[in-house]
Amino acid sequence: MPDSLRPPSFATLLQRFFAEHLTQHRSVSPRTIAAYRDTFRLLLLFTERRIGKAPTAVVLADFDAPLVLAFLDHLEAERGKGYAAHHDLSALPTIQRTLAIPVKRFDRPMLGFLSRDDMHAVLDAPDVQSWIGQRDRALLTTMYNTGARVSEIIGVQLGDLVLDGAPCVHLRGKGRKHRTVPLWRTTAALLRAWTRQFNGAAAGSPLFPNRGGTEMTRSNVTQRLALCIQTAATNRPHLLGRSISPHTIRHTTAMHLLQSGVDITVIALWLGHESPATTHLYIEADLAMKERALGHLQPPGTTVPRYRPPDTLMRFLQSL
Repeated sequence: MPDSLRPPSFATLLQRFFAEHLTQHRSVSPRTIAAYRDTFRLLLLFTERRIGKAPTAVVLADFDAPLVLAFLDHLEAERGKGYAAHHDLSALPTIQRTLAIPVKRFDRPMLGFLSRDDMHAVLDAPDVQSWIGQRDRALLTTMYNTGARVSEIIGVQLGDLVLDGAPCVHLRGKGRKHRTVPLWRTTAALLRAWTRQFNGAAAGSPLFPNRGGTEMTRSNVTQRLALCIQTAATNRPHLLGRSISPHTIRHTTAMHLLQSGVDITVIALWLGHESPATTHLYIEADLAMKERALGHLQPPGTTVPRYRPPDTLMRFLQSL
């Protein structure tokens, strides 16, 4: 067979996947590329130990169902090879057998979020007599308003904030995707007071800087939230027994929007979800809570059937 008609090697496919598919076609963020990179590194190291082939020597057919199953057991995760099918048709039988592996069943843990009273106690915890306290209250309030990820909130700059007309903030999300989130009146008023001290600052300055005036880190935000929780726990001691992270605030935003009657598609846009199925997790969590509450109202000995989410097609239709 002429070289021009030979299917590309696995190594070539992998290089194209990163250089063309991820970088050029999808324009994903460096963090996403790093995540794919680390996954393939783990897979290739596992394959080398399993079948004795160096990464450059493996072929696509080596990734059969038994190997992938063993890798899944090793990582307790799911991975796919769909990209390769578009470039090496001879590998379709291997790919089909691999993708036919059933998804491992598991019970999804309940999403952690705070009640409205707990959330407001955390927001009221910072000491606004200090610069740090003012920043922390503005930071946490904006996180709660927007449901922003930590990477998004620490990346907000002064120029991303719009306080005239319809107040909003521009967030830079995953995969270099931007979204605009409206600000509640209370949040806008708080940010107006906070930004008065930035008169003359460049539009590219961080909205929530650290003591040195530069962008906060993830650990900074996590540490400041932990201190606020300790303060709030003075009157709400049950907070100390919970695992509360900055992402918990994101879940809290989604659940409070849902419980306030906001449409699930609007919440998906609010949070920057690419898939409606991701946002559907909040519906499941809300229904599960209602199921538990209903269980307390049932006569003794009455069992309440466990909530089962609809199948994929129904979930898709429900999200439209």
